[in-house]
Amino acid sequence: MTKKVQPVTLLIMGKEYKIACDEEEQDELIHSAQQLDIQMRKMRDSGKIAVPERIAVMAALNLAHELQTVKTQNDLLNSRLSECLAKLNQKIENVLENT
Repeated sequence: MTKKVQPVTLLIMGKEYKIACDEEEQDELIHSAQQLDIQMRKMRDSGKIAVPERIAVMAALNLAHELQTVKTQNDLLNSRLSECLAKLNQKIENVLENT
């Protein structure tokens, strides 16, 4: 099955960007662009950063940090889940051996 790629027009800080995207990923791309636009506008409106390129870099750093934090939390949760499953598996084996 081939994926259907279509152009999507995104509006970020008043500028249009056309991005080629798989049809089934369009909604996520649009949502991501909206979130980026919101974050960049907040930075601009705060008055602390005025240059669009710096706003884009700061937004990218914030999003990258957020992603790294989520990945770290996910790794920790996966580790804890693996430990719990191993303990549960051991308990099941003990019960089966004793019956």
